[in-house]
This record gives sequence, structure tokens and C-alpha cells, in this order.
Amino acid sequence: MTTVPEPLIWEIVRNNNAFLVKQFGNGNAKVQFSKEKNNLYNIHSFKYSGLANKKTISIQPGGKDLSVVLATSKKKQQNKPASVSHRSLLKKEFNKMAKAVTNQVSDNYYRPDLTKAALARLSAVHRSLKVAKSGPKKRNRQRQPLPKAI
Repeated sequence: MTTVPEPLIWEIVRNNNAFLVKQFGNGNAKVQFSKEKNNLYNIHSFKYSGLANKKTISIQPGGKDLSVVLATSKKKQQNKPASVSHRSLLKKEFNKMAKAVTNQVSDNYYRPDLTKAALARLSAVHRSLKVAKSGPKKRNRQRQPLPKAI
């Protein structure tokens, strides 16, 4: 079975697809976003597209705790949707998760151009999972240094 080249798929889905969100910014400037799966920045472009690229990366919240799911797509099983993605559950502290994402994305030559975007997405997802401390803020009871006279 032959496969369709990625740039051809992008040309087909670029102007019209179900995931495209068009918004108007300042003046007549049109901003396009995408709600598709495996799009790290949710920007409508060929580089970040989860539809047009065969090698995609997705970082999502894992569950109840501070876990994160890193999913990469398998290039050779594109015609089997049930087994197209490889999922890894990351449960450790942030520095170890960042190292694992860097190893998976750039050190394995999977998609080194998406390393910065993957780390930014990991940071945003990890920050959203943290629970804010409730209650009144504590005052700093240490003595403040006196201002110097000029």
C-alpha cells in the first residue's frame, strides 16, 4: 500500500478541516489555531500539525497525581489507528520528566525541531497540575533592612 506524502496532506487540509479555528486579532489580522490531537502549540501550521505529519508528539495530563503522558506516533503503523501511538507515563519530578522528554524527542532524532515546543508544553501541563495552597498568606516576620540615607 502506498502512502501519501506529508506536504500533499497539508495542502489538502490546510484551508478547511474540522479542527481549524479562525479568529480575528488586531485590525484585520487573522489568527489561526488548531484543536487537533498531537499539536503541541495548537498553532495551525505544517510544522506542528498532527494531521499532516507522521511523527507527532503529544503531552497531556496523566491522571489524579502530577503524572504526565508523553505520546509519540509510530511511523510504520499509520494504517492501524488503535496501535499508532506509543504512550509513556512520566511520574517523577519536573527535571527528570524534562530530561525524559528531551531524550525521547531530540536525542533519539525523532523530531529535534519540536524539542523547545515539547518542553514548553510539559512546563505548562505540569504547572496546571499543581494545586494552589489555600488559606491566608503568611506575613514575613523577619526584620526588614533600613533604607540607607543618601
